[in-house]
Amino acid sequence: MAAIGALVKKVWSIRRFLVLLCTPLVLLPILISLPPKEGKCLFVILLMAVYWCTEALPLAVTALLPIILFPFLGILPSNKVCPQYFLDTNFLFLSGLIMASAIEEWNLHRRIALKVLMLMGVQPARLILGMMLTTSFLSMWLSNTASTAMMLPIAIAILKSLFGDKEASEDLNRENGENQASLQQNKLYTVPTELQFLASPEDNDLMEEKEVAIEISLDLKKEEEYRANIWKGFLISIPYAASIGGTATLTGTAPNLILLGQLKSFFPGCDVVNFGSWFVFAFPLMLLFLFLGWLWISFLYGGINLRGCRKKKSERRADAEDRARAVIMEDYQKLGPIKFAEQAVLFLFCLFAILLFSRDPKFIPGWASLFTPGFVTDAVTGVTIVTILFFFPSQRPSCKWWFDLKAANTENVPLLSWRKAQETVPWNIILLLGGGFAMAKGCEESGLSVWIGGQLHPLESVPPAVAVVLITIVIALFTEFASNTATIIIFLPVLAELAIRLKVNPLYLMIPGTVGCSYAFMLPVSTPPNSIAFSSGHLLVKDMVMNKNSSHKVIEHCSSPWSSIAGPPLSSLSLCDVHVTTFFFTG
Repeated sequence: MAAIGALVKKVWSIRRFLVLLCTPLVLLPILISLPPKEGKCLFVILLMAVYWCTEALPLAVTALLPIILFPFLGILPSNKVCPQYFLDTNFLFLSGLIMASAIEEWNLHRRIALKVLMLMGVQPARLILGMMLTTSFLSMWLSNTASTAMMLPIAIAILKSLFGDKEASEDLNRENGENQASLQQNKLYTVPTELQFLASPEDNDLMEEKEVAIEISLDLKKEEEYRANIWKGFLISIPYAASIGGTATLTGTAPNLILLGQLKSFFPGCDVVNFGSWFVFAFPLMLLFLFLGWLWISFLYGGINLRGCRKKKSERRADAEDRARAVIMEDYQKLGPIKFAEQAVLFLFCLFAILLFSRDPKFIPGWASLFTPGFVTDAVTGVTIVTILFFFPSQRPSCKWWFDLKAANTENVPLLSWRKAQETVPWNIILLLGGGFAMAKGCEESGLSVWIGGQLHPLESVPPAVAVVLITIVIALFTEFASNTATIIIFLPVLAELAIRLKVNPLYLMIPGTVGCSYAFMLPVSTPPNSIAFSSGHLLVKDMVMNKNSSHKVIEHCSSPWSSIAGPPLSSLSLCDVHVTTFFFTG
């Protein structure tokens, strides 16, 4: 047995290397059994899917494989593959990441977070709501991981001021245990008879003291359970809000931009999905999911009293809330008065959002109509604004400086340096996006998408509403074990072809799949925000699973709005017509 155990450990230590070598060999029959070009493309896609799911190679390195394999296998020439890695969609995402770097550089995100928490109040349910609102807003613009990493220390500081740290909880447990032991030794649970009461008034007084001791012990136990539940509620709410908030904007999370890029690849005539139209559609859904998530977390972990009666607040809890309020105020005061750089970044951030919303809102002419049609995209808007960050001064300009010959002639420091952008921007995400677009291009050029469509004909009898529910469940489960980005890259080509087979608009299936992909709530490994919260040591896997079960019902419920774009049967690939526009701005 010892030898077998040692062998298993050796195999486990080289598992990634074994996956790298064995996966191509296992997938070789695909090259033989399928038509040549379609089989080669499917071979590459499945190979990348396995590597992404197992992380046998870094995710960004796996995304580069089409540059190697597509030309060698005769699927696509290099001059068609490489441009997919720097489409305008990638530059839109890059501009969002650079703007997020400037916000983080000047601590604007922390000021916003603390201000919201000050406004929300320090009762646990309100604080959880404040945490979720702040985290979701930040994750609309920052990455989900950065939003979680920033909010979690704030939450832990507040929790420690409310309830103390883990050592204090252990002391409370120990005190509770000692009280219960002393009660058992003194036989406090024996019921006195009427004769005992009449015979000894002193014993009667002693019994009353014992009953009070029992009540104190039970109160301590309830208080400890309350503390543990509030800790869990706080820590779970932050990564969940980050994942939910990222769905509200195109730049909030990578799967949204992959949807946009693959739509342009498969359906070039589709131009209704842009930053503004996506926000009008997704932001109300984000608020709905956030509110339902807050209710569910508060119900599970004691933040809300649903019994219809307000219990009297104990002095201990009142003091704890005062301490929490003081912690938030102290952190906010440490930031000092708002600086000129913060004001400048806030102004440019608001300008960034307004210009993206108003470029081409569809229901009215946008400012892009002043230029040559089709020339100005969201990427042009984003890159224009973030370029200003690299030369706009971080100190307030002064006219007196020009006339003061003794003033220091120091060079102005811009709002963001390129060195800082290099350090903070996750460049690997850009390569992941490019890998997804390259896969979509390969599916289109090789004819694999048409071949997949031919294999899906048994599903033509499935009602579209049922298809939406099944797709959402499958993708939401699959993304628990694989990267959200990799998951949506794999599924979107299949969803596009399935929509054609079902004779519905592709957005009817592709949008629920994309949104469902971001709802990776169940496991610590599902998404980096979950891992960050889980690493705090106060959460168990079962705590996350309890919340995931309810989220499936919420996502499935949202299949009903898609009926407004299921619309009439589609006869061509120019699928994105007035029905989709009507859905985005009225449905």
